[in-house]
Amino acid sequence: MKLYARKAVWQAWLLGAVGAVAFGIFHYFDSYESLLAFLQTHEDYEIDEFLLALDIFGVLCLIYGILRFWDFHREQKRREKAESQIDWMALHDNLTGLQNRHSLERRLRTAEEAFGGSRRFSVLVIDLDGFKRINDLVGHHAGDLVLTTIAARLRDHVADDNLYRMGGDEFVAVIDTPSLALPVAMALLQSLNRPVPFNETSLDIGASIGVATAPTDGASGVECLRAADAAMYTAKAAGRGKVQVFDATIRERMQRRDVAERNLRHAVAYGGIRPFYQPIIDLQSGRISGFEALARWQMEDGHFIPPADFIPLAEDSGLMTRLTDVLLRQACLDAADWPADTRLSFNISPIQLKDRMLGLRILAILMETSLDPRRLEIEITETALIQDLETAASILSELRAAGISVALDDFGIGYSNLAQLSNFSFDKIKIDRSFVSSFQDQEKQEKIVRAIVGLGMGLDVPTTAEGIETEDQLSSLSSMGCTYGQGFLFGKAIPAEEARLMFDGRCTLPLRLSS
Repeated sequence: MKLYARKAVWQAWLLGAVGAVAFGIFHYFDSYESLLAFLQTHEDYEIDEFLLALDIFGVLCLIYGILRFWDFHREQKRREKAESQIDWMALHDNLTGLQNRHSLERRLRTAEEAFGGSRRFSVLVIDLDGFKRINDLVGHHAGDLVLTTIAARLRDHVADDNLYRMGGDEFVAVIDTPSLALPVAMALLQSLNRPVPFNETSLDIGASIGVATAPTDGASGVECLRAADAAMYTAKAAGRGKVQVFDATIRERMQRRDVAERNLRHAVAYGGIRPFYQPIIDLQSGRISGFEALARWQMEDGHFIPPADFIPLAEDSGLMTRLTDVLLRQACLDAADWPADTRLSFNISPIQLKDRMLGLRILAILMETSLDPRRLEIEITETALIQDLETAASILSELRAAGISVALDDFGIGYSNLAQLSNFSFDKIKIDRSFVSSFQDQEKQEKIVRAIVGLGMGLDVPTTAEGIETEDQLSSLSSMGCTYGQGFLFGKAIPAEEARLMFDGRCTLPLRLSS
């Protein structure tokens, strides 16, 4: 637009110069009087009428030019307004009107370039407590109302220029005077913990706030923001509805996490985490029907890091997709050496079920390893399903259409169990170990186990009991009609080499059932 404006100005100056030169020439030669004399002596040519029409045409062209110039001016204003709106949208959240993550990153970067690490300021990271529950139970329109209400309450205590919505239900406030950071955080906590009115009722909401100060808690603005975020998660872990100031304990925890994440990335990249296999036994024949692949991380000194420690870290650090692909590929390669009727069972993280490409990646790995899809069983939990029902349904449909079985893991410890069984098609139900470990001592637990087994029979879906450790548990479950079992009674998770020996007859199970 500016280029066109410069071009129009240049053309106007050029035409003006041409007009000035023509005027000078006409004045010097007294051209007008000569023209009049010529017209009088040649009246029959009717040149004067032609010149009059030409004059009128010139005036009309002038008017047309003025109108087009005015249109150009208005169009330029509209474009400038549109560009301004685009710039605003790029740096602001459309729902709340607060500045967004890009705006905060720009501010922190600009401040660092201008002041280096010498400027003192505090960062408050604010995360709402109970927001997901409102979205799930009441609906997204209620969630939007909560977010706009929270933004208005934040504006009551912090200048609009210092407020940011990071996405979801997380907000950031920058406090230019560090001594005011804690008082402001306490005031915000009190304000944000008030219920939000909605349709003649109220929605309970709260907040957890983390506070960090630069350059004490972080040499750069980004480091300070990360420190405040760690403090906020500490506040949530302490019971929510709290303000937590970043301290040495949190710093030490962050450093340990950084080291653990680097080690995890290295382990994923270089095969430090590999699948071990726990046998799944057919309780009627006593034969091995398959193996469940379980991730095991063995350090160089020989000790193992529990999956409960590194799986959540992989999910939080964005490594879960890569880890899943690595483990599944290796498990499929190992399973290819098993007898053709032996199945491979593989767990899928809840985070993975939000990824629409999951089905395609699993099928690509099966093609790469030449494992028959009918020999693969994917295990998912109820909790994973409800996080994104539409995406989960699409993925499960793709997998089952390809011949892959789907098992509902940890059945009974989540929620909406029967609803999920009616909405989705499953090939197996797994009874959680928490029921198996106590059903012989607690009558209610026994009734639950019998109900799950009976439900499986009624739906013509086999059941697998996890965590079988005693012969009494095995006998009771077998008499109930449970189809499969796994647990320490049959064997712990073992490397692929030992699992292969079981089929060669050189390694026997601790217990063999009579057929």
